[in-house]
Amino acid sequence: MENYTDLIIVGAGLSGIGAAVHYTRECPGKTYRILEARDKMGGTWELFKYPGIRSDSDMHTLGYNFKPWKAKKAIADGPSILSYIHETAREHNIGNKITYNAKALKANWDDKTARWTVTASNGETYQCSFLFMCAGYYSYEEPHNPKLTGEESFKGRLIHPQLWDTALDYTGKNVVIIGSGATAMTLLPAMAKTASHVIMLQRTPTYVISKPSKDWLNNFLRRVLPGKTVYGFTRWKNIMFQSLLFKQSRKNPEKAKKQLMRWTRKALPKDYPLDEHFNPPYYPWDQRLCLVPDGDLYEAINNGNATIVTDHIDTILDDGIKLKSGKTLKADIIVKATGININVMGDTEFSKNGKAVHFPDLFNYETMMFEGLPNMASVFGYVNASWTLRADLISEFICRLVNHMDATGTRSVTPVAPEGMASQPWITIFNPGYINRVLDRLPKQGDREPWLNLQDYSRDKKVLPTKPLEGDGLVFGHPVTAVKAAE
Repeated sequence: MENYTDLIIVGAGLSGIGAAVHYTRECPGKTYRILEARDKMGGTWELFKYPGIRSDSDMHTLGYNFKPWKAKKAIADGPSILSYIHETAREHNIGNKITYNAKALKANWDDKTARWTVTASNGETYQCSFLFMCAGYYSYEEPHNPKLTGEESFKGRLIHPQLWDTALDYTGKNVVIIGSGATAMTLLPAMAKTASHVIMLQRTPTYVISKPSKDWLNNFLRRVLPGKTVYGFTRWKNIMFQSLLFKQSRKNPEKAKKQLMRWTRKALPKDYPLDEHFNPPYYPWDQRLCLVPDGDLYEAINNGNATIVTDHIDTILDDGIKLKSGKTLKADIIVKATGININVMGDTEFSKNGKAVHFPDLFNYETMMFEGLPNMASVFGYVNASWTLRADLISEFICRLVNHMDATGTRSVTPVAPEGMASQPWITIFNPGYINRVLDRLPKQGDREPWLNLQDYSRDKKVLPTKPLEGDGLVFGHPVTAVKAAE
């Protein structure tokens, strides 16, 4: 068939480009195609254009395990990350393998042919032996954009960061950013540089941790040691720090809370109302911590260019926002940093032998494959560490599976869950609003490995590269000999 390749990767963002590199290197001679819904490569880092767009993870762990991050800034801006993705694609000749404007609308597995057929938005259909979903975890078309009472009466500019207008001029304007997550905390210091004043209006505070944007030890060592050696060391160092912070937060949440509050207190004036604006009603890592590079959030507050207000919106006025407390905030521009909409498998409609697949009914296998679905995997990164750490591990595991099928003369691999296994929600260690809104649409996890979503890089790094592929919940089928006999 003209549109057949051994592998189809859905998505040409950070995960998809990385998956293509791993597949090229570890499965030589195999063919692949990348289907990208948009007209450009880069995923998140091409989509978002709002001021200050940057990573909330350091690039020594968000970067690929095979390609050292060489820039001096470890907390990188969006354009730098996009350049890194493009450079990776060029180095591995990936560009000509991408089909743009080809959103994967439907995907059907056929037991008779042991193939997936993918119907794309460009009107074409594609077939493959293995389907790898690297389309991210949120809708690119529709952000979480709840309607606010009275917003139609606002005479200024109302905008969502995901739908940013790069022509918007906020110089000398009064800006109110609604939200308290990573996007809001990125926008505030960036817009405060030229706006008259910026207010971040939050219902609930968020824990904040500040780190230098440049890793001085990494930059120093790069002068005297090979780049790959230094990258490996810095990557290990940062992973250990992330893991230690998360585990200590779980082991002794009250102590972790006090430490985070102490760090924040040092960064703000002594009389600043810390408990009102930086003391969440939950423990650290019940929701994700917000990283602010070089304390830029605190700097904007300290120099008077920005203010945090903790309150609830009553209604939007023609010239600002009326709060439940009775106060009003004047605004020329309102930014609704209200978050993302989680989707499931890139909003692709899945079926098996023509029968619709309902993911909430399925157990996940190692947080990458799904009960009863052959030859399909998906990347969902860590919520407590950098996304790419898991994306790399999953890509390498899928390559192992493909090579094992070739070696054993089989054409399919299917996760089969134990009968009667107890189930629990997809994520239990993390409860932000954007996850809670869609738990009923996500797969489920079981009560034992490998059916758990552990969110533990140290465990995955140890287990996934060497775990037995036979007898651990995976069933291999469709022997090549049967196909030859039928022919």
